[in-house]
Amino acid sequence: MHRFLISAAHKSSGKTTVSIGLAAALSSGRHGLPPHSVQPFKKGPDYIDPLWLSVAAGRPCYNLDFFLSPDEELKAQFARHGHDAEVCLVEGNKGLYDGLDLQGSNSNAALARLLDLPVVLVLDARGMTRGIAPLILGYQAFDPKIRIAGVILNRLGGRRHEAKLRAVIEHYTDVPVIGAVQEDPVLALVERHLGLMPVNETAEAERHIAAIGERIAAQVDLPRLLDLSRSEWDLVPPPAMPPSREQPVRIAVARDAAFGFYYADDLEALAAAGAQTVYFNTLTDAKLPPCDGLLIGGGFPECFLDQLEANAPLRQDIRRAIESGLPTYAECGGLMYLARSIEWKGKQAAMVGAIPGDIQMHPKPVGRGYVILDANASHPWRDQGAGPGQQPSLHAHEFHYSSITDLPSDTRYAYTMRRGHGIDGRHDGILLHRLLASYTHLRATSGCDWPAKFVQHVRSCLATDRGGAAGGGGGGALPALFHAKGTHPMFALTPPAAEQIVRAAADQPDPQPMLRVAAKLDEDDGELVYGMGFDEQRENDLVVDCGSVTILISPPSQPLLANTTLDFAEVQPGEFQFIFRGGCVSPEPKKGCGSCGGGCS
Repeated sequence: MHRFLISAAHKSSGKTTVSIGLAAALSSGRHGLPPHSVQPFKKGPDYIDPLWLSVAAGRPCYNLDFFLSPDEELKAQFARHGHDAEVCLVEGNKGLYDGLDLQGSNSNAALARLLDLPVVLVLDARGMTRGIAPLILGYQAFDPKIRIAGVILNRLGGRRHEAKLRAVIEHYTDVPVIGAVQEDPVLALVERHLGLMPVNETAEAERHIAAIGERIAAQVDLPRLLDLSRSEWDLVPPPAMPPSREQPVRIAVARDAAFGFYYADDLEALAAAGAQTVYFNTLTDAKLPPCDGLLIGGGFPECFLDQLEANAPLRQDIRRAIESGLPTYAECGGLMYLARSIEWKGKQAAMVGAIPGDIQMHPKPVGRGYVILDANASHPWRDQGAGPGQQPSLHAHEFHYSSITDLPSDTRYAYTMRRGHGIDGRHDGILLHRLLASYTHLRATSGCDWPAKFVQHVRSCLATDRGGAAGGGGGGALPALFHAKGTHPMFALTPPAAEQIVRAAADQPDPQPMLRVAAKLDEDDGELVYGMGFDEQRENDLVVDCGSVTILISPPSQPLLANTTLDFAEVQPGEFQFIFRGGCVSPEPKKGCGSCGGGCS
């Protein structure tokens, strides 16, 4: 088995390109070597580099992050995913000794010590000759416990430049030069404001990766690298996560060129919790697949404004589903997509509109780095058994160039920020219907098992809905409803209607409002006329428990309101009203009633 960490003296030295090339070259079975199974890892919070490394190696790349996981968990993650690989390649972030604190406790060097990994330094050698020797010697002397196994010289100016550097390093140091990579436009990776262009939206990605692998293999001594990184001890994986024995739920996941920021172990944790992930394309699909929950991760929706806006059928379907109570979780780019609009570079495009706010892009990051969050009491997945002050803080990260504006003053939030920016520097996690949308990116770790909590939340919503189909899409799936308790759904509320009633009842003395709903037939035209208002229970009332709201229906109205759903919906742009749907069943229907039950409103 071979294991090593690729690092550098500073960021933007080319270590990602070299790591991609090594993963592709070692796994290809060409260049005079048999194919090796290569397990890639990436240190720190990052979605984009792992996408490239996953394609290059043919195996999912996993992140190793000191801020999110304790040491023992990092060792377990490394062993779990690397035990059956012939090569474990870890790409570092920033420079070898760079870190958050003075001691470098979360640095690349600290990770190399923890996992007992030799280090291969990628050195950007532009403009350097004799000065490269004290650089290498200094990196060796700074921490003698770090074994610098070799260096790969990068961005060289020609063979003469390479020869000078090799001579200097061989004369002054004992560190072998295992590669010398010339400046080459083929090795360039397209950059974007959050880093590298994601491989999931680069059509030529596989050909590009293969070309990088060819160039790196021709300029790096692969057999020497394998010899220097050989390990005699095997990795012992921890016990596998037992699969969930509960009823599976279907989670629709947006995965396409616009949205692709998902950690591999998060998706695996969803599956272990009993989620069946169903992927859909926000750019081309006209509706959601049949689902019980919805997940929209991060990405670059601002770069696909025209395509996202043009796909109005899907945007409308997603909005209907969310407003009908579909349990939904959105992170960063997903939050942006669910807002009313996104404005970037002078162009504004309409988005889903489920969140009553507008996205504005900025030239510099608004929120960048690690965050610490406290889950508020209204958080739908928090540990309900934990009392005040007992809920552990969550460690996560954010990286966004956008902000959201024009949110209502009474917007509810799932999180209070202890570190980081989130929505406004104080809050994150917009709560609306059964939607939680945040700028924060969570990661499935021992301190934040969000996939299991989200899946359980979806199950709880299904139980509340008594098996009602919990999604739009799928060609006619019913909206999620709070049905009356009992076997006969006499009357139902959609979540938007329930939310509006609860808001209107804020000044009522009863914490659970009792709303009287009545209906009668107009004597002249036979149309149903509806009325409603807060009231007390009377004798012979039908009492319908709709979760957060209790509905009262007097005997004369009961036959007229059978199988009726009260909704709160947009009847025209910017105008919302309560609407009675279905019902209209009368024992002796009068002219114009239409006792078909077909959608009086």
